[in-house]
Amino acid sequence: MGDKVDATFVIHISATENSSWQGQVTWADTNETVNFRSALELLKMMDKAVSSAKKE
Repeated sequence: MGDKVDATFVIHISATENSSWQGQVTWADTNETVNFRSALELLKMMDKAVSSAKKE
């Protein structure tokens, strides 16, 4: 809990279908862009990116 990581994500929502979001997320630190198909998938991707940054 003591390891703190700042991360900036740019989220572009292109559609809202099936009660969820679809779009693209860009991690500003690495300029990596990934498509997502649901809000849950978006949150998992963001969590994984921050978790991997903590390990470095």
